Amino acid sequence: MDVVRRNNVTISGRPEGPVVMLAHGFGCDQNMWRLVEPVLAECFQVVRFDYVGSGRSDPSAWDPRRYGTLAGYAADVLEICAELDLTDVVFVGHSVSAMVGVIAAAEAPKRFARLVMVGPSPRYIDDPATGYAGGFTAADIDGLLESLESNYLGWSAAMAPAIMGNPDRPELGTELTNSFCATDPGMAAVFARTTFLSDSRADLASVNLPTLVLECSQDIIAPRQVGAFVHAAIPGSVLITLDATGHCPQLSAPEATARAIADFVGAARG
Repeated sequence: MDVVRRNNVTISGRPEGPVVMLAHGFGCDQNMWRLVEPVLAECFQVVRFDYVGSGRSDPSAWDPRRYGTLAGYAADVLEICAELDLTDVVFVGHSVSAMVGVIAAAEAPKRFARLVMVGPSPRYIDDPATGYAGGFTAADIDGLLESLESNYLGWSAAMAPAIMGNPDRPELGTELTNSFCATDPGMAAVFARTTFLSDSRADLASVNLPTLVLECSQDIIAPRQVGAFVHAAIPGSVLITLDATGHCPQLSAPEATARAIADFVGAARG
Protein backbone atom coordinates (compact mmCIF):
# COMPACT_ATOMS: atom_id res chain seq x y z
CA MET A 1 0.00 0.00 0.00
CA ASP A 2 1.27 3.44 -0.99
CA VAL A 3 0.79 5.34 2.28
CA VAL A 4 1.15 8.74 0.63
CA ARG A 5 -1.67 7.93 -1.77
CA ARG A 6 -3.70 6.07 0.84
CA ASN A 7 -3.84 9.09 3.11
CA ASN A 8 -3.68 11.75 0.37
CA VAL A 9 -0.58 13.27 1.97
CA THR A 10 0.35 16.80 0.91
CA ILE A 11 3.56 18.62 1.82
CA SER A 12 4.18 22.36 1.62
CA GLY A 13 6.33 25.08 3.12
CA ARG A 14 10.06 25.09 3.79
CA PRO A 15 11.76 21.71 3.26
CA GLU A 16 14.48 22.61 5.76
CA GLY A 17 12.03 23.88 8.40
CA PRO A 18 10.67 22.07 11.44
CA VAL A 19 7.91 19.62 10.50
CA VAL A 20 4.38 20.54 11.51
CA MET A 21 1.82 17.79 10.90
CA LEU A 22 -1.81 18.93 10.81
CA ALA A 23 -4.39 16.25 11.67
CA HIS A 24 -8.12 16.79 11.16
CA GLY A 25 -11.00 15.66 13.35
CA PHE A 26 -14.17 13.65 12.85
CA GLY A 27 -16.18 14.46 9.72
CA CYS A 28 -13.44 16.66 8.32
CA ASP A 29 -10.39 16.41 6.08
CA GLN A 30 -7.14 18.27 5.54
CA ASN A 31 -8.96 21.09 3.74
CA MET A 32 -10.05 22.32 7.18
CA TRP A 33 -6.47 23.55 7.65
CA ARG A 34 -6.25 25.53 4.40
CA LEU A 35 -6.45 28.95 6.10
CA VAL A 36 -3.79 28.06 8.69
CA GLU A 37 -1.40 26.30 6.31
CA PRO A 38 -0.10 29.37 4.39
CA VAL A 39 0.93 31.11 7.60
CA LEU A 40 2.72 28.05 8.97
CA ALA A 41 4.31 27.30 5.60
CA GLU A 42 6.32 30.53 5.82
CA CYS A 43 8.52 29.00 8.54
CA PHE A 44 7.76 25.28 8.67
CA GLN A 45 7.44 22.22 6.50
CA VAL A 46 3.73 21.46 6.70
CA VAL A 47 2.38 17.93 6.30
CA ARG A 48 -1.36 17.41 5.87
CA PHE A 49 -3.28 14.21 5.26
CA ASP A 50 -6.70 12.58 5.31
CA TYR A 51 -7.44 9.66 7.60
CA VAL A 52 -8.65 6.58 5.76
CA GLY A 53 -12.38 7.06 5.32
CA SER A 54 -12.10 10.85 5.09
CA GLY A 55 -11.48 13.37 2.33
CA ARG A 56 -9.59 12.02 -0.66
CA SER A 57 -8.07 9.06 1.12
CA ASP A 58 -8.20 5.65 -0.54
CA PRO A 59 -11.50 4.05 0.53
CA SER A 60 -10.23 0.60 -0.42
CA ALA A 61 -7.95 0.78 2.63
CA TRP A 62 -10.90 1.10 5.01
CA ASP A 63 -11.10 -1.54 7.72
CA PRO A 64 -13.81 -1.13 10.37
CA ARG A 65 -11.81 -3.16 12.88
CA ARG A 66 -8.72 -0.97 12.51
CA TYR A 67 -10.66 2.28 12.58
CA GLY A 68 -12.90 1.15 15.38
CA THR A 69 -10.20 2.32 17.82
CA LEU A 70 -8.18 5.51 18.10
CA ALA A 71 -5.06 3.35 17.82
CA GLY A 72 -6.01 2.66 14.19
CA TYR A 73 -5.90 6.36 13.38
CA ALA A 74 -2.62 6.67 15.29
CA ALA A 75 -1.28 3.87 13.07
CA ASP A 76 -2.07 6.03 10.03
CA VAL A 77 -0.02 8.85 11.57
CA LEU A 78 2.93 6.61 12.39
CA GLU A 79 2.96 4.99 8.96
CA ILE A 80 3.01 8.42 7.31
CA CYS A 81 5.92 9.45 9.56
CA ALA A 82 7.80 6.27 8.69
CA GLU A 83 7.14 6.59 4.96
CA LEU A 84 8.39 10.20 4.91
CA ASP A 85 11.14 9.50 7.49
CA LEU A 86 9.87 12.30 9.71
CA THR A 87 11.40 13.05 13.11
CA ASP A 88 10.98 15.90 15.60
CA VAL A 89 7.42 16.30 14.37
CA VAL A 90 5.16 18.95 15.85
CA PHE A 91 1.83 17.12 15.81
CA VAL A 92 -1.18 19.44 15.68
CA GLY A 93 -4.35 17.47 16.33
CA HIS A 94 -7.83 18.95 16.10
CA SER A 95 -10.59 17.54 18.28
CA VAL A 96 -10.30 13.73 18.49
CA SER A 97 -6.96 13.93 16.68
CA ALA A 98 -5.47 15.51 19.79
CA MET A 99 -5.88 12.14 21.50
CA VAL A 100 -4.67 10.32 18.39
CA GLY A 101 -1.48 12.35 18.71
CA VAL A 102 -1.10 11.36 22.35
CA ILE A 103 -1.37 7.67 21.40
CA ALA A 104 1.04 8.02 18.46
CA ALA A 105 3.63 9.85 20.56
CA ALA A 106 3.48 7.17 23.25
CA GLU A 107 3.95 4.47 20.61
CA ALA A 108 6.91 6.14 18.84
CA PRO A 109 8.25 8.95 21.04
CA LYS A 110 11.36 9.50 18.91
CA ARG A 111 9.17 10.68 16.04
CA PHE A 112 7.71 13.65 17.90
CA ALA A 113 9.06 16.83 19.41
CA ARG A 114 5.88 18.47 20.75
CA LEU A 115 2.11 18.36 20.67
CA VAL A 116 -0.54 20.96 19.93
CA MET A 117 -4.05 19.95 20.96
CA VAL A 118 -6.80 22.04 19.36
CA GLY A 119 -10.15 21.62 21.11
CA PRO A 120 -9.15 18.33 22.77
CA SER A 121 -11.44 16.07 24.75
CA PRO A 122 -10.17 12.86 26.33
CA ARG A 123 -13.75 11.80 27.13
CA TYR A 124 -16.95 13.37 25.86
CA ILE A 125 -19.24 11.65 28.36
CA ASP A 126 -19.52 12.92 31.94
CA ASP A 127 -18.19 10.58 34.62
CA PRO A 128 -20.06 11.44 37.83
CA ALA A 129 -18.15 8.80 39.78
CA THR A 130 -14.92 10.77 39.38
CA GLY A 131 -16.41 14.25 39.04
CA TYR A 132 -15.27 14.53 35.43
CA ALA A 133 -17.44 16.78 33.25
CA GLY A 134 -17.05 16.06 29.55
CA GLY A 135 -20.06 18.10 28.49
CA PHE A 136 -22.41 15.25 27.53
CA THR A 137 -24.42 12.65 29.41
CA ALA A 138 -24.36 9.04 28.25
CA ALA A 139 -27.94 9.55 27.04
CA ASP A 140 -26.82 12.58 25.01
CA ILE A 141 -24.19 10.55 23.18
CA ASP A 142 -26.53 7.60 22.67
CA GLY A 143 -29.05 9.95 21.07
CA LEU A 144 -26.38 11.61 18.95
CA LEU A 145 -25.13 8.31 17.60
CA GLU A 146 -28.63 6.96 17.00
CA SER A 147 -29.55 10.09 15.05
CA LEU A 148 -26.33 9.97 13.05
CA GLU A 149 -26.77 6.33 12.14
CA SER A 150 -30.45 6.63 11.19
CA ASN A 151 -30.16 9.79 9.04
CA TYR A 152 -26.57 10.89 8.55
CA LEU A 153 -27.28 13.68 6.07
CA GLY A 154 -30.02 15.12 8.24
CA TRP A 155 -27.83 14.84 11.32
CA SER A 156 -25.02 16.63 9.50
CA ALA A 157 -27.26 19.50 8.42
CA ALA A 158 -28.53 19.96 11.96
CA MET A 159 -25.33 19.43 13.93
CA ALA A 160 -22.62 21.06 11.81
CA PRO A 161 -23.79 24.68 12.33
CA ALA A 162 -24.07 24.07 16.09
CA ILE A 163 -20.60 22.55 16.20
CA MET A 164 -19.17 25.44 14.18
CA GLY A 165 -20.81 27.87 16.60
CA ASN A 166 -20.74 31.06 14.53
CA PRO A 167 -24.39 31.76 13.59
CA ASP A 168 -23.46 35.19 12.26
CA ARG A 169 -21.19 33.48 9.71
CA PRO A 170 -23.48 30.82 8.21
CA GLU A 171 -20.99 30.02 5.46
CA LEU A 172 -18.79 28.32 8.06
CA GLY A 173 -21.60 26.03 9.18
CA THR A 174 -22.37 25.27 5.55
CA GLU A 175 -18.76 24.31 4.90
CA LEU A 176 -18.71 21.92 7.84
CA THR A 177 -22.05 20.46 6.77
CA ASN A 178 -20.66 19.82 3.30
CA SER A 179 -17.57 18.21 4.79
CA PHE A 180 -19.69 15.89 6.92
CA CYS A 181 -21.93 15.02 3.99
CA ALA A 182 -18.96 14.16 1.77
CA THR A 183 -18.00 11.31 4.12
CA ASP A 184 -19.40 7.83 3.54
CA PRO A 185 -22.16 7.37 6.15
CA GLY A 186 -20.99 3.89 7.15
CA MET A 187 -17.42 5.00 7.65
CA ALA A 188 -18.59 8.13 9.45
CA ALA A 189 -20.68 6.04 11.84
CA VAL A 190 -17.64 3.97 12.84
CA PHE A 191 -15.48 7.08 13.29
CA ALA A 192 -18.25 8.74 15.33
CA ARG A 193 -18.51 5.79 17.72
CA THR A 194 -14.72 5.63 17.99
CA THR A 195 -14.66 9.34 18.79
CA PHE A 196 -17.60 9.91 21.11
CA LEU A 197 -17.31 6.69 23.11
CA SER A 198 -13.56 6.99 23.68
CA ASP A 199 -11.97 7.53 27.08
CA SER A 200 -8.34 8.59 26.78
CA ARG A 201 -7.95 10.25 30.15
CA ALA A 202 -5.41 7.69 31.35
CA ASP A 203 -3.31 8.24 28.20
CA LEU A 204 -2.63 11.84 29.17
CA ALA A 205 -0.25 10.65 31.87
CA SER A 206 2.08 9.35 29.15
CA VAL A 207 2.64 12.78 27.63
CA ASN A 208 6.16 14.04 28.32
CA LEU A 209 6.51 16.41 25.36
CA PRO A 210 6.07 20.18 25.38
CA THR A 211 2.34 20.52 24.85
CA LEU A 212 0.01 23.36 23.92
CA VAL A 213 -3.69 23.04 24.74
CA LEU A 214 -5.58 25.42 22.47
CA GLU A 215 -9.24 26.00 23.25
CA CYS A 216 -12.00 28.39 22.23
CA SER A 217 -13.82 30.65 24.67
CA GLN A 218 -17.11 28.89 23.77
CA ASP A 219 -17.21 25.35 22.44
CA ILE A 220 -20.12 22.92 22.87
CA ILE A 221 -18.00 19.90 21.89
CA ALA A 222 -14.98 20.61 24.11
CA PRO A 223 -16.09 23.10 26.78
CA ARG A 224 -13.54 24.97 28.83
CA GLN A 225 -13.68 22.64 31.83
CA VAL A 226 -12.36 19.92 29.52
CA GLY A 227 -9.48 22.10 28.37
CA ALA A 228 -8.67 22.79 32.01
CA PHE A 229 -8.71 19.04 32.74
CA VAL A 230 -6.31 18.28 29.88
CA HIS A 231 -4.02 21.12 30.93
CA ALA A 232 -3.93 19.89 34.53
CA ALA A 233 -3.32 16.29 33.45
CA ILE A 234 -0.24 17.15 31.36
CA PRO A 235 2.44 18.66 33.60
CA GLY A 236 4.10 21.71 32.10
CA SER A 237 1.52 22.12 29.35
CA VAL A 238 0.49 25.56 28.14
CA LEU A 239 -3.19 26.48 27.95
CA ILE A 240 -4.31 29.24 25.58
CA THR A 241 -7.94 30.32 25.27
CA LEU A 242 -8.63 31.89 21.90
CA ASP A 243 -11.11 34.73 21.59
CA ALA A 244 -13.17 32.54 19.28
CA THR A 245 -16.36 30.52 19.41
CA GLY A 246 -17.16 27.06 18.13
CA HIS A 247 -15.13 23.91 17.72
CA CYS A 248 -13.15 24.79 14.58
CA PRO A 249 -10.91 27.81 15.23
CA GLN A 250 -8.77 26.91 12.21
CA LEU A 251 -11.75 28.14 10.17
CA SER A 252 -13.34 30.74 12.43
CA ALA A 253 -10.10 32.31 13.73
CA PRO A 254 -7.32 31.05 11.46
CA GLU A 255 -4.87 33.90 12.06
CA ALA A 256 -5.01 33.55 15.85
CA THR A 257 -4.81 29.77 15.59
CA ALA A 258 -1.78 29.86 13.29
CA ARG A 259 -0.05 32.48 15.43
CA ALA A 260 -0.55 30.46 18.62
CA ILE A 261 0.90 27.35 16.98
CA ALA A 262 3.85 29.20 15.44
CA ASP A 263 4.65 31.03 18.68
CA PHE A 264 4.54 27.82 20.69
CA VAL A 265 6.79 25.95 18.29
CA GLY A 266 9.25 28.84 18.29
CA ALA A 267 9.24 29.06 22.07
CA ALA A 268 9.69 25.32 22.44
CA ARG A 269 12.64 25.31 20.05
CA GLY A 270 14.16 28.23 21.86
